[in-house]
Amino acid sequence: MPFPSTDTIVSYASGATTGTATVVHTQQVPDGLVAVILDATPCHPVDAGWPDQGPDRATLTWEGGSAEVVDCVIAATDGAELHLGADIPVRKGTEGWAFLVAHLVASAPSVGDAVTVTVDAHHRAALSVGHTACHLASLALNRAMADRWTKEFGPDALGSPNFDQAANDSSTIEAGGSVDTYRLNKSLRRKGFTTDGLADALPAIEAAVNAQLAEWVATDAPVRVDRDGDLLTDRRYWVCALPDGDATIPCGGTHATRLGELHGVHAELSLDDGEGTPVLTMHTRVHD
Repeated sequence: MPFPSTDTIVSYASGATTGTATVVHTQQVPDGLVAVILDATPCHPVDAGWPDQGPDRATLTWEGGSAEVVDCVIAATDGAELHLGADIPVRKGTEGWAFLVAHLVASAPSVGDAVTVTVDAHHRAALSVGHTACHLASLALNRAMADRWTKEFGPDALGSPNFDQAANDSSTIEAGGSVDTYRLNKSLRRKGFTTDGLADALPAIEAAVNAQLAEWVATDAPVRVDRDGDLLTDRRYWVCALPDGDATIPCGGTHATRLGELHGVHAELSLDDGEGTPVLTMHTRVHD
């Protein structure tokens, strides 16, 4: 069975939660599952390279059958073998490789079958507001940390020193929120960030972040995802029209369409020790 030679067309960036497609490849994978590759999908996959947003919940339906999508991951092939998730040996977009969305199911349609993909819209919406809140909180944190830089550092989308880019160690998008960790290591301090008195200043920093979040959410600013194209490997960008100007952040996830969908956002900051290195954690939650 030949492998696909072109990237999967994806529509989740535009907010789509349903779509029709054709099966272009199937392959047995561990745990008794089958990887189903479609020519197009609205189903958001998890990216092993930066797995901040998890996979959509979805169902595949075809004539005579249906299957729940147990997992949805990025796959890649050079025409000789299909690699899934963390087993992909090359960077996304590598020339000569096709990058695909693999829907893992217990029972599968056949190559050539027409399939309807239906995404759990409620779960998608919860992840989308969580992801938008994550970006908004990162910008607010950068602004609240701006006076802790003793050297010039690259600006974020609104002109503040980009602490989030410099220190972020992990980011996890949850339904209605996110968790981000920042390692305050020697490398960060050499770049000009000072941790002196940070523990004592943390309540004031948290208050500043939350005041900024409240101000921005109250504007109900529009949010969109710009993209260079509709293929999986095409670059996508989160854009929010804030009063300070359009904030643009490269992002492959899904998002709310307006800040009013967040109702309100609250961030909690904590400082812990991670094997001798201070670690700042920001829990961001969207109000119901």
